[in-house]
Amino acid sequence: MAFTIAIDGPAAAGKGTVSKAVAAHFGFAHLDTGLLYRAVGAKMLAGVEPVEAAKTLLAEDLEVDGLRTPEVAQAASKVAVMGEVRAALVDFQKAFARRAGGAVLDGRDIGTVICPTAEAKLFVTASAEVRAERRYLELVEKGHEISREAVLADVKERDARDMERAEAPLKPAEDAVVIDTSAMNIEEAVAEAIAAIEARRDA
Repeated sequence: MAFTIAIDGPAAAGKGTVSKAVAAHFGFAHLDTGLLYRAVGAKMLAGVEPVEAAKTLLAEDLEVDGLRTPEVAQAASKVAVMGEVRAALVDFQKAFARRAGGAVLDGRDIGTVICPTAEAKLFVTASAEVRAERRYLELVEKGHEISREAVLADVKERDARDMERAEAPLKPAEDAVVIDTSAMNIEEAVAEAIAAIEARRDA
């Protein structure tokens, strides 16, 4: 039986960690849709035209190293505003969502555009300051030299681009359960997500 869980939210809110944990808990397949855009962004940085990169994207392109760098994140945010890029990636995501055995997809427009009929929808968020601090610590741990101010500016810039774009802007679906992780640890956020999904499943 297909059961789709759509998890949306801004950068560094914890949706990726929550999504992986939710998928493991229910035994569902997981797709970080942001990786699709990162893979296209990485190809663009390598000189490939973005729409061509999106149309020829392969599953193995999501496995390459270097997709988590700040440069690729910015490139991903830029290609994500292109309507033709989004259209090229929609079919990939929709097919994944309805696979047998259940699927968890996380991104920016899963509950609103990709899977509007998903059985469960979550919107995982946190304040820009909290998200920037999390991203800063993550980058420093990976050896990047960057300031807290630069990371906060980057988070706010991405938020503005994601929320104000004409195609599929970042916003909670009307029937999504909003989880604010600003004052939560990972365990609390995951527990709240699982409880919300189980409530939808039981209903």
